[in-house]
Amino acid sequence: MAKLLVAEDNDEFLDRIVSWLKSEGHTVEFVTNGTDALENLRFYQYDAIILDWNMPGMTGLNVCTEYRSSGGVTPILMLTGKDAIQDKTQGLDAGADDYLTKPFDARELSARIRALLRRPKIVQDNVLRVKSIELNAVSREVSVSGKKVNLLPLEYALLEFLMRHPNHVYSHTDLIDRVWKSESNSTAEAVRTCVMALRKKIAIEGEASVIKTVHGLGYKLEDTSD
Repeated sequence: MAKLLVAEDNDEFLDRIVSWLKSEGHTVEFVTNGTDALENLRFYQYDAIILDWNMPGMTGLNVCTEYRSSGGVTPILMLTGKDAIQDKTQGLDAGADDYLTKPFDARELSARIRALLRRPKIVQDNVLRVKSIELNAVSREVSVSGKKVNLLPLEYALLEFLMRHPNHVYSHTDLIDRVWKSESNSTAEAVRTCVMALRKKIAIEGEASVIKTVHGLGYKLEDTSD
């Protein structure tokens, strides 16, 4: 199972891709434009990225170029209706690892993704630590004082986001936009409930929670290690 980001502006086509990939056991997050794709890539790590070339505003080619220029290393599969060799070359030169010309069979999409996932991974901030809490972004395992903690997907996503941005205060709206993006239950109450559950699961005996409530503003993960 891999964590994938799909960026595609055709809703019907997007639904088919996401449904297929989920049926294969992958965790799939999706956006419908290039700007949101880059925003997700700023805050989260994925095992592979599937980018449509022709998105409005910022194209998949633009996303690929900017992501690579900022140091992003995750494998990228470009989806395109373009089949001219110069177009394919342009995509590869922008940093794409592979391309798939529309229309295509879903089984070929799966095969291309498997090939990308077999490539050696580049370790880049994959193990996050705050006090006795350790999060491995590759295995998606969390431990507290060496003991594994089982988190729900939203709890994990929230913890990873906060650990990547310590000492920064985020409002309920900020967290809904960045963590609950593809969830239907995206309310302030849902955020509060998730924070409470996460605090209990990562509690360090005898210590105050690392997730602080900043009254009137939101939440932050406090890291005093520096």
